[in-house]
Amino acid sequence: MSTDSQFPSPLSSLSSPEYIDQLYGRWTADPQSVPEAWRHFFAGFELGADRVGAGPQADEAQSRVASLIFGYRSRGHMSADVNPLENRPNPDPGLAIEEFGLSPEDLERVFDTGHLGMAQRATLSTIVEFLRDTYCGSVGVEYVHIQNRDIRRWLQAEMEPSRNRRELEKAEKTRLLGHLVNAELFESFIHSRYQGQKRFSLEGAESLIPAMHQFMETAAATGADEVVIGMAHRGRLNVLANILHKPYDMIFHEFEDNIQPHSESGGDVKYHRGYSSFYITTDETRLHLSLTANPSHLEAVNPVVEGRTRAKQRRRGDTDDRSLILPLLIHGDAAFAGQGLVAETLNLSQLKGYQVGGTVHIIVNNQIGFTTSPGDARSTLYPTDVAKMIEAPIFHVNGDDPEAVCFIVDLALRFRQKFHRDVVIDMLCYRKYGHNEGDEPAFTQPVMYQKIRNRPPVRKLYQLRLEGDRDLTLEQSSEIEKNLKKRLYDAFASVKETCPVSIADEHAFGSIWKGLNGPYCFDCEPTAVDHQTLVRVAQALTTVPQGFNLNRKIERRLPAHLEVIEKRSEVDWGLAELLAYGTLLDEGLPVRLSGQDSIRGTFSHRHAGWFDTNDGEKYFPLNHISDNQADFCAYNSMLSEAAVLGFDYGYALVEPNMLVLWEAQFGDFANGAQVIIDQFITVAMDKWERACGIVMLLPHGYEGQGPEHSNAYLDRYLAACAEDNIQVCNLTTPAQFFHVLRRQLKRSFRRPLIIMAPKSLLRHKGCVSPVADLIDGQFLEILDDPSPPIKPERLVLCSGKVYYDLIEGRKSLGREENVAIIRVEQFYPLNDEMLQTVTKPYNGATEICWVQEETENRGGWAFIRPRLEALFPGHAIRYVGRAPSASPATGSSRVHREEQEQIVRQAIGNGSAS
Repeated sequence: MSTDSQFPSPLSSLSSPEYIDQLYGRWTADPQSVPEAWRHFFAGFELGADRVGAGPQADEAQSRVASLIFGYRSRGHMSADVNPLENRPNPDPGLAIEEFGLSPEDLERVFDTGHLGMAQRATLSTIVEFLRDTYCGSVGVEYVHIQNRDIRRWLQAEMEPSRNRRELEKAEKTRLLGHLVNAELFESFIHSRYQGQKRFSLEGAESLIPAMHQFMETAAATGADEVVIGMAHRGRLNVLANILHKPYDMIFHEFEDNIQPHSESGGDVKYHRGYSSFYITTDETRLHLSLTANPSHLEAVNPVVEGRTRAKQRRRGDTDDRSLILPLLIHGDAAFAGQGLVAETLNLSQLKGYQVGGTVHIIVNNQIGFTTSPGDARSTLYPTDVAKMIEAPIFHVNGDDPEAVCFIVDLALRFRQKFHRDVVIDMLCYRKYGHNEGDEPAFTQPVMYQKIRNRPPVRKLYQLRLEGDRDLTLEQSSEIEKNLKKRLYDAFASVKETCPVSIADEHAFGSIWKGLNGPYCFDCEPTAVDHQTLVRVAQALTTVPQGFNLNRKIERRLPAHLEVIEKRSEVDWGLAELLAYGTLLDEGLPVRLSGQDSIRGTFSHRHAGWFDTNDGEKYFPLNHISDNQADFCAYNSMLSEAAVLGFDYGYALVEPNMLVLWEAQFGDFANGAQVIIDQFITVAMDKWERACGIVMLLPHGYEGQGPEHSNAYLDRYLAACAEDNIQVCNLTTPAQFFHVLRRQLKRSFRRPLIIMAPKSLLRHKGCVSPVADLIDGQFLEILDDPSPPIKPERLVLCSGKVYYDLIEGRKSLGREENVAIIRVEQFYPLNDEMLQTVTKPYNGATEICWVQEETENRGGWAFIRPRLEALFPGHAIRYVGRAPSASPATGSSRVHREEQEQIVRQAIGNGSAS
């Protein structure tokens, strides 16, 4: 970025063509490399190209006019009439003709207009009027931050000839008014019938409804046939009624609380639920719409919508220009500026593993966040400024000009379809009531709400405009209102006369989800794989393509990996994982792995993709098993947890027959995605009847690496367990990992799988499994002692990595005949029957203890304790582990070793285990 002090001004340097040529070359390569005054100056060379040719030899006055044009393109939005609560702003002094070296005497001079989209030559006064109409009317545009000149030119060609408006036919105007009537009367009807109930009204922003109608019309016209929508609670019921056409009586039943939820404790409030339907355009084209269920956590649904969209695009084969299935996100102004998930999701937009071909963002800009004014809510001029990071065009539009709103929606979507990039619409409007209908906004915004109380609704303003232009009669307006009121009254009357209705989603387990709504059970199809298939997958994993230059350290390991399988020896964790993926792929079941450094693996154990040492080209061996196999996709994600996990969760909602995995770099890094975990993954089945089989890999284990790299917070997931909602595992063998991954796609239901993944066990000499366990074995929720003592005096139960410390301690202390060690591999759902069967031979033990590495206030102790006490009545279950601590682990490797040794001694050694 340049500074103005480096360069003389354009006007003082016109006598030096060589100097200007030098700057012009810099400007052509990167407009931001020269000061703003020079950017205005050089913009004129493009505009005047038809007459004088591009280059610094343009005459001085013409160049100044060109700079004026560039000024309106870059700053016109500052003077745009986009705020319905304010008078038209005064002209921007920075756009006065004098600022560009022009004078009133020049107003009647004729200049070239270049690419301005009007007559090739015009007077300066005509040019200025044209620019004000285009860039300072009901639409303000920010687009000069876009570096791609073709995109800027396209936008200019779309906006300037029309002056950012389109004259509607009479029938179109009538239809638009009808949309506004539907939006307003729906809200006023509910307000009069259900006073005091929260509905998060759309009043003040009713233009959102014609905007969404326009979106659907343009979507169909540009070849799309499905739209995935995400939005918060503001206006959601209105969108459900008027865009997705959810029946009025169903909505009224929810207000009456006259419903039967799909489960005893389940369900959600009416303004969080999802819905899907078909939208019929004016030319009878059908669009499938789905509104994604979401919590109150604003913007959390954004990455979920993107993930759902990409998965749907994959299923439809819409992976080239991604124009068939479109994401539409609707935001609030305060949330768009304030929530970090917005920036994270925007950053996904052009990443290979996460791009969806562009998203249209509509901001319902109420100019307030609950009770917080914009000046207290952001440090930027606009709530949309964050979108400039991805060079998205930004359209500010007056919400009380519904025709302008619809014009911009059409333009924005056509932009998305052509350039496959995100685009943002900032619809300035207002909120008629407080945050909810029982709130009093005048406590904190008295001046603003005085204006709102005195302002007619947009429907009334537009109706008066049409009547004044004689496009509509008063009788026609009344007829539109009358017809809607009758439908509302009829639906309301039917609700009062009917019994409670079910709101179970009939589409929840339809289509590809059919047959996957069974209750949780421990049975599944066999997960074992024959030896011949394992060898074939191993061959693919160890074959280097001709001409590919593989890293020597990786290449040296390959023959040993193949030999292990061929000779039925022992596999380590990394190889077992790749074999699980490969055998699923060979069966036609695709795999998607996503996360920070997931291709190689944080601990350099996976190497799912190889990188040519000469040119960096990537090669994925798992995509070369057989001709008819499914696809394996692995992506190194951006450095984000919340957006990426939300994306992959959304993906898994659509793909029940794909193994979708998200891996944290370290388990506790998932803390950054806690909203996605708490508000979607653990509760979606209960709240919204939405299942998914996403796998979360969370590296976990105490190895002296400090508080931030030891604990994946197993206890948090266990605290969220109820009603068979998720599966939580802490595994100890590669074979167990192999089978639990394959099991995920072998059952008549889908549930999220949370795995405390290993770190040091990846290279632990004892952490291996015989190939025979892959051929003949299965996943076991409880693992018995492999060398059980006949009559032990102590029974130790544990989970995860500490098992290996315990068996080594048992051997070194000579306690093989005295202590039995049982592993809980799956905490939840806990297989009580298997636990009882495995522990039965040890009923004679006089001491029973639970051993864990984690501190007493973490780990599995609080969860497992009441279950062990029920299993062993009359026994005092003793805890062995670290003392309670605010911090998950010590930062001292010496203290860590001492603590670990003490745990083993207390658990295995002679005397009490307390």
